[in-house]
Amino acid sequence: MAEARDIAASDRLLKRIPRFLDAVRFQESIFALPFAYSGMVLAANGLPAWEKILWITVAMVSARTLGMSANRIIDRTIDAQNPRTAMRHLPAGLLRLSDMVALSLIAGIVFFAAAALLNPLALTLAPVAAAYLIFYPYTKRFTWAASFFLGWALAIAPSAAWIGVLGSLDWAPVVLSTSVALWAAGFDILYHAQDRQFYTERGLHSVSRRFGISASFRIAQTLDVLAVCCLLTVGVLLDLSVAYYVGCVVAAGVIAYKYRMVSPNDLSRMGVAFMRTNAFVSLSVFAGTLVDVLVL
Repeated sequence: MAEARDIAASDRLLKRIPRFLDAVRFQESIFALPFAYSGMVLAANGLPAWEKILWITVAMVSARTLGMSANRIIDRTIDAQNPRTAMRHLPAGLLRLSDMVALSLIAGIVFFAAAALLNPLALTLAPVAAAYLIFYPYTKRFTWAASFFLGWALAIAPSAAWIGVLGSLDWAPVVLSTSVALWAAGFDILYHAQDRQFYTERGLHSVSRRFGISASFRIAQTLDVLAVCCLLTVGVLLDLSVAYYVGCVVAAGVIAYKYRMVSPNDLSRMGVAFMRTNAFVSLSVFAGTLVDVLVL
């Protein structure tokens, strides 16, 4: 009987794994990982030891899982009230609150373990990163600048990977992180323009609620231009070759393309634009960086 119960419990857990992965959008780790890898190969001026690659990957994925699961827990009531997010796993009852709490705890433990296996500075800064990832979902409750907090949550990746390799920090990864922060904040501003009416009704805060949708697009475009300028600045600081700049130009083209998919008068393709462009931006920069340091 006990054996049958154990088997049944194992089956239930296996059936929930896809739900866990979907709840935290595990597949979207591809947005952050290429930027982390860019910081990693730039710090190493090539490929570091495989152990570094492994633990940087584990740290990035577990940190993102911690942030996303915390976000789902903190925003579960808001998600239930918003028609766009009402079918997420917690409000829809596909996962229990205890499931997401357990996932957060496991992700946090794995994150700290990976940081400890990298170097002392990575471990020292890990609690700061974890605290920030848990804090930023609250910002929509009190400031229109919430998207900028989200941008810096994603921007941790390049500098953290640099620290993971060298155990120190320099200006180049900080500028690369600034580029990621600007780009991510710009897209988040556009993405949450979909929720402007809901945010207004519930007393939540966003750039589109504060300044309007048309102004949000202008702000996002400005941030995107500044993000590309920061990418180019990284190339100058590290004296990178033409391959890196080609990657930056491709990324800039992908960023520009999203404004052909969405506009202040038509937000209907926002989800498609999110999926199509974000991965290509980070992958383009990483591809250019990788060719630069390994080939040229």
